[in-house]
Amino acid sequence: MKIDKVLVATTNKGKLREFQALLSDLGINVLSLEDMKEKIEIEEDKNTFLENAIKKAKEYAKFYNLPTIAEDAGLEIEALNNYPGVFSARFYDIDFGGKIKNPKDKDKANIEKVLNLLKEEKNRKARFVSNVVFYIPKDFGIWTEGYCYGEIAKQPTGEKGFGYDPIFIPEGYNKTMAELSSEEKNKISHRGKAVRKLIDLMKKIL
Repeated sequence: MKIDKVLVATTNKGKLREFQALLSDLGINVLSLEDMKEKIEIEEDKNTFLENAIKKAKEYAKFYNLPTIAEDAGLEIEALNNYPGVFSARFYDIDFGGKIKNPKDKDKANIEKVLNLLKEEKNRKARFVSNVVFYIPKDFGIWTEGYCYGEIAKQPTGEKGFGYDPIFIPEGYNKTMAELSSEEKNKISHRGKAVRKLIDLMKKIL
């Protein structure tokens, strides 16, 4: 099986940069949804990260007729019954813990909500979860998962990364994910672990 390009099903520039860096050794042209002339929206309405990733990979691959990598990832916080979970990108807008209406910056709104909910909480254990799916039209697919364990900081720190990175302190570190270089982050991140596993599998079949 030989492919020369792959669609990474995201419009998130931070996530795309991480995928491009991680996939660079494969020598494959990495496209994003921003490169596609015709746009479609696929709702992430499943109950697990894996189900959402499978749905996105299949539907984008079939629509664009391209080998596609899709991911669903998020933050699980022990004291919040593993919320935000699959709602990580839109946590500010769900009923759990109250909504933040019309935020100017969704990432900052999500962080604000998490910190408010944990204000009096001593248990700040958390983990990032990533499920990554590679799917080729005509029903061939593989998937991998990755985890990064750590805890939630008392306040956001750092300008790198995106999402919840400014409040997530990985195990073994005394700084947040947003204070790490991209190289450091890719070595320990949930996405880095999942994508490296995926690359190992892809090398065996491509």
